[in-house]
Amino acid sequence: MKLGELRGTGRQPALPLRLELADGAGPAELRLDSLLRVLPGKRYVGEGNWRGRQVLAKLLVGGSAARHFQRERDGVRLLAEQGLTTPALLVDGLREGEGGWLLFEFLDGAQSLGDAWRAVEAEPALSDAQQAVLGEALAAIAALHAKGLWQEDLHLDNLLRHDGRLYLIDGAGIRAETPGQPLSRKHVLENLGVFFAQLPHDLDPFIEELLVHYLLANGEHALPLEALQKEIARVRRWRVADLLKKIGRDCSLFSVRRGAFGLRAVRREEESGLEPLLANPDAFIDRGHVYKTGGAATVAKVELNGRPLVVKRYNIKNLLHWLKRFWRPSRAWSSWREGNRLEYLGIATAKPLAMLERRWLWLRGPAFLITDYLEGQDIIARFKPHLDDPEGAGMPPEAELKALDNLFAALLRERISHGDLKGHNLFWQGGATGGRWALIDLDAMHKHHGQASFERAYARDRARFLRNWPQDSALHRLLDERIPKDCSAAQADSNH
Repeated sequence: MKLGELRGTGRQPALPLRLELADGAGPAELRLDSLLRVLPGKRYVGEGNWRGRQVLAKLLVGGSAARHFQRERDGVRLLAEQGLTTPALLVDGLREGEGGWLLFEFLDGAQSLGDAWRAVEAEPALSDAQQAVLGEALAAIAALHAKGLWQEDLHLDNLLRHDGRLYLIDGAGIRAETPGQPLSRKHVLENLGVFFAQLPHDLDPFIEELLVHYLLANGEHALPLEALQKEIARVRRWRVADLLKKIGRDCSLFSVRRGAFGLRAVRREEESGLEPLLANPDAFIDRGHVYKTGGAATVAKVELNGRPLVVKRYNIKNLLHWLKRFWRPSRAWSSWREGNRLEYLGIATAKPLAMLERRWLWLRGPAFLITDYLEGQDIIARFKPHLDDPEGAGMPPEAELKALDNLFAALLRERISHGDLKGHNLFWQGGATGGRWALIDLDAMHKHHGQASFERAYARDRARFLRNWPQDSALHRLLDERIPKDCSAAQADSNH
């Protein structure tokens, strides 16, 4: 196959791919055996073999191939020229009208710091294992900044451990201010903002402690904490907005089909496994365990290849109901959007997997939301022993109360109202000594941009939550004391 033909192979070209490329010794065949990342018609990254040597191949095709090739090669050369550890570029080339190629040494057995982090992220905030991963990353970032460079697409998967060394990868994201001279404080703060914005909010109180790892490797600038916190908040807002654009667009994260007779959005890594359910959700509901039926919604637990899932069908009750619904986004879409928002923000919820809207000439009809199934008790069942026998059973475990504090703090911080905070919509995830409360039934959830509207919605959420227990019960009094009443003061506390 010629390189230019790769553009037409789509997202999943047949492997192995055999491409005719060339280096200084003349033409030779690249055999691409696996694909690690694909941007259809633009970029194909994978493991292959070149002249008997294992390589990592980056193949760039399409109209912007020359520009992306130049950025990648320039970034790799900047890293090498400044003595920073990066995989060696073995072969590169650009063929007009077809595309470019860059072949790197393959780091067999390398582990990204992203994978290392995912192995420890469930541990208590800033455990020794977490600090080791983040400290290693910050030291590498500091070394990059000390040479006047920064990684525009900075994340833990762009740092690889191999044979006791840490490698910087993805040259396309490398930018330079003055190579060889320390990066200015402005760019340092911006780049560190990108890094910290990707970490869980429960690490925010430890940012100053984590910065020590950076300053030990690059103490060129004093880094004011308040300025860094503002930058982190700005990047987080941008990243949430960017994610919410992607959930309705065909991209590497989501597979989206949109037309006059339907809308289908599904997490790309789930698409093949969910296909039977996506093709006929009604049949699965009919065979499943129905929790709620009739009226505006039907909810069922279903099984797909032994995997428990929840399907929620948003019904059209009659003509009048359809006239109210057909012209605006479905409640399935609202739940899909808010579920993805919560997951990104680190607020526990049933993982949203897919959503469907049935349409007739763009006019919306019934819609479906598919999520993971949450094991565990809702808060009504979980706290029932403490309501019925407060003297004998005592109050709920402090870990569960603290998790509730954290949930409300997160909703306050993000100005999110649930809209129906009854006890059956909060599920305990975890053991008796630790865990989280997960929110479900997100149809009425809303992200507020104005403080006044949020305060009104928060007051309604708080009142609805407390109505889960009799007003004269000790449990009601305890929760009333713990849950913030003044959301302005609580938001200020959560931002420091």
